[in-house]
Amino acid sequence: MKSGAFQDVEDVLMHALKSSPPDEHAQPSMAKENLAQFLLESPLRGSGLKLERQKDYPRPRDL
Repeated sequence: MKSGAFQDVEDVLMHALKSSPPDEHAQPSMAKENLAQFLLESPLRGSGLKLERQKDYPRPRDL
């Protein structure tokens, strides 16, 4: 950064990441899917997990 080639630490890190060789063991990034599709394909589907939220009522206040 003293040489003026980079403006901040983020520039240094981005340059290092772009110039590093690709990881041969890295898995290709998956296309983003919606939450419903993710839950349908989840290995926990049918496990009996309850994802319903309990109703939370406000605490009583003395006025």
